Amino acid sequence: MELVTPNFGLIFWQLVTFLIVLFLLTKFAWKPIMNALRERETSIENALSAAEKAKLEMQGLKAENEKLLAEARMERDKILKEASDAGNALVENARNKANEEGARLIAQAREAIENEKRAALTEVKNMAAALSVDIAERILRRELNDPQAQQALAQDYIREVTLN
Repeated sequence: MELVTPNFGLIFWQLVTFLIVLFLLTKFAWKPIMNALRERETSIENALSAAEKAKLEMQGLKAENEKLLAEARMERDKILKEASDAGNALVENARNKANEEGARLIAQAREAIENEKRAALTEVKNMAAALSVDIAERILRRELNDPQAQQALAQDYIREVTLN
């Protein structure tokens, strides 16, 4: 039963020992432990602050990255639109040149046809004039008193003539 109910002397010496240990701990261990705890607390606060700062920087970088990405997309769209416009302009220019060239060739062909037509008409007129002169000459050589004979002779000459 002595273990459960200690006597006064044991309590006194335990109290003195406790106070001495408390004094020694306070004198030699308390300050280093508290300093270590303060340093640890400060380092944790600094780490948290650095983490918060890094988080803000990351958000800033992310926002800047999004902004650059949006600008790059706008630049890409602008370049694509300019390329499309340039392509359309080239196609339109080529189409206009082709139309102009076609119109020029058609005009040249019409002029050539017209020239050939005039030359052919001139040749036909010349041939008709020569034939007329030839027919008239032959008619004059024959007897001029029979009109039916003159007409038949003229018809024979006309049949003989071949137009090339």
